[in-house]
Amino acid sequence: MRQVTLQIDGMSCHHCLNAVSQALNALPGVKVGAIRIGGAEVSYDETTTGPAQLEAVVTEAGYRAKVQR
Repeated sequence: MRQVTLQIDGMSCHHCLNAVSQALNALPGVKVGAIRIGGAEVSYDETTTGPAQLEAVVTEAGYRAKVQR
């Protein structure tokens, strides 16, 4: 498992936290650790998911995400 920090823009409330968490957890091989307004700690299995997929699923949920390298 690889661990990354996502910077997530556009989050402002508890609903946002739930929406992002659900979107990320829907990806195979992903486990969301700490999540807060503005970011999340995410572990993922590199054989099934990558940084581009993490960013894309958050974008699809209506927010802007960037993996911090």
